[in-house]
Amino acid sequence: MTIIGMLHHRLNPKTVIKSYAYAAVAKAEGVQLFYFTPRSVNFVNRTIRGKVLEEGVWQERVMPFPDVIYNAGSPEKLAVSKGIIEKLKEEIPFTTNSIGNKWNVMERLIEAKEFEKYVIPSKIVKNVEDFHRYLINNNKVVFKPIDGRKGKGIYFISKIGRNFEVRKDTENSLYTKNQVDKLLADQLTTGTFIVQPYIQSKMKSGQVYDFRLHVQKNGEGKWVITTIYPRVAPSGSIIPNINNGGFTNYLDPFLEQEFKEKAFDIRRMLEHFSLSLAHHLDEIQMEQFGEVIDEIGIDVGLDENLKIWMYEVNWRPGCPPAFYLELDVVIHNIQYAKYLAENQKQIKNEIMKQKSKYLDTKLGLPIIAITGSAGKTTSKAFLGSILSTKWNVFESKDYWNTTEHTKKHAEEINKSHQAVVLEYGMAYPGIITSHCSIIQPNISIVTNVGLAHVGNFNGDIKGVAKAKSELIHGMNQKGLLVLNKDDENSKYLSTNSFKGEILTVGIHSEANYRAYDIHYKGNGMAFKMKLKGKEIELFIPILGEHHVYNALNAIAVADYLGFTPNEIKKGLNFKKPPRRLTLYNLQDQITVIDDTVHSHPQGVRAAIDVLTNIAKKRKIAIIGQMRELGDLREEEYRKVGDYIYEQGIDILITYGFRTEEMGEAAIAKGMDKKNVYHFINKDELHVLLEKVVRKEDTILVKGASKTNMFETVKFLDETYKE
Repeated sequence: MTIIGMLHHRLNPKTVIKSYAYAAVAKAEGVQLFYFTPRSVNFVNRTIRGKVLEEGVWQERVMPFPDVIYNAGSPEKLAVSKGIIEKLKEEIPFTTNSIGNKWNVMERLIEAKEFEKYVIPSKIVKNVEDFHRYLINNNKVVFKPIDGRKGKGIYFISKIGRNFEVRKDTENSLYTKNQVDKLLADQLTTGTFIVQPYIQSKMKSGQVYDFRLHVQKNGEGKWVITTIYPRVAPSGSIIPNINNGGFTNYLDPFLEQEFKEKAFDIRRMLEHFSLSLAHHLDEIQMEQFGEVIDEIGIDVGLDENLKIWMYEVNWRPGCPPAFYLELDVVIHNIQYAKYLAENQKQIKNEIMKQKSKYLDTKLGLPIIAITGSAGKTTSKAFLGSILSTKWNVFESKDYWNTTEHTKKHAEEINKSHQAVVLEYGMAYPGIITSHCSIIQPNISIVTNVGLAHVGNFNGDIKGVAKAKSELIHGMNQKGLLVLNKDDENSKYLSTNSFKGEILTVGIHSEANYRAYDIHYKGNGMAFKMKLKGKEIELFIPILGEHHVYNALNAIAVADYLGFTPNEIKKGLNFKKPPRRLTLYNLQDQITVIDDTVHSHPQGVRAAIDVLTNIAKKRKIAIIGQMRELGDLREEEYRKVGDYIYEQGIDILITYGFRTEEMGEAAIAKGMDKKNVYHFINKDELHVLLEKVVRKEDTILVKGASKTNMFETVKFLDETYKE
């Protein structure tokens, strides 16, 4: 049975009139509906404390995460729970999503061109002078709040000689310039206002009217017209809003009364317009934000030439106030919610298709996504630096790799960009598919498949590989894929159905892009490789052989895109991501290696290699907790302890829950237990450091950001600063 969660900001469903109707229709449709607020969500055990209608009474129940969420609350009142809602969106489809305020909608339509001619020219009013400049070119204007609702706060202003006629609701007043300036200034302090020419639809009687076009998606996911009806302003008013005393009428008799023989054509015009605009806005939402919408209310007028003008588009309109249509609206919403829950794969494919079409037609540029258990940020930084030698590149910020970040990136990419370089992070199945549904890459890099987050996959590395493979399935199938030939676990990646080109990088295996003669040089790594058929010597200003792989990833893509060896060489001299094997040269020739962003077994061993290769005398390793290893923790900690002994580390200090297992393994292997320490208190760890650190020591501090190991780097820097 499909489960629908009805999300609202109010605690009590009794205060939400439509909640009863939704629960009743859900039962009739054979689905389970419960009502909940954001703060009742428990992400740890994936349950929600909600309310279920049973025999006419709302009963509190602990419910599992629903299959789909009907988003029913006010956005401004749900804003306090934005983080919870965004996290829910990563896991559960929402029936509808905000298309922005009325100004944003019109901006999108203008940018997309197709419906631009129906948009009333508007301008944001920044100050009183802005308003008067606009009024010079328009005899009569509307001054209204950008987020206005129910016809409130709307002023109709026209210039009459030296004075101004100001109409609000049914009141009509004559203002001097000073008076109108004060009115405008006072209103501008309450929020953002826009001004636009006054385009009025009038009946034969002289009364003002407009049309509400209400469209929804049905149980087949198709747009249908729920209703079209005229709204007539009360006598003396020029706002045809029901909340201001206006009234509705049936469409056909109204059209026949006002337009006679043209009535049928106008009805068909309004029907075609409403469905076409709904499809258009839905495509824009998919293209730019990777989301769908399910319902809109469009307010339009007809000028004297019967041309349609859009007044407003509302993304979650209320039920029509007449004609017994409340139940029709609810039925469509419930049936579509069920369709959405049962057809997620199909809908995501449609979103990806629209997104790909949008980026191809609007931008036509390389879109490069990088995923992997390690090396994403550094590979991205290398590639962004190389491409920037001659292109304007959109590059995501370091560690901005969640789906919410990708949504932000989709909004920020524009025609000025000549390439896009992004990180796609992953902790659970389905996340990378979501990334690709928002921005579909045509070039992808999988740096490696390691143990990061393996605890979320029941300790199965094949599960991690399957989740990473979502990038291969979700990218343009005729694009470029770059893989690590040396990474043993990358063999589990799903590449059989991929139709594009695959390039490999490696050091120890034959690969399309292979580095050799690798050695430490100063504060970086030097290596050789063949490029364009010629041997080239390269240098990267970051320590560790593992970073040579990251450089090779960038070189492969840059070479594929036509960059010259000199441009690649120049771009490799990049700005290193912070806290990635950063060196601190302190007093008495003490060196601290800061590697305190991420921590997993593969990364710890790579950092120990750097420590071993650059140490002058004693080697001290301070290792923090590695998270999300699940049942593999004990085995992997033991392997790290073995490796520490094998690499001849002089002093081992572990920090955090169960990390003493690394030290125990090193001792069992033969390390002197007098040189092995364990702490769960950082202050005590720092006290020890003051006792054991000597001249010419090299100290590695390795840990994930969440363990705050950078505090130890800061302590050492402050204690031994030159």
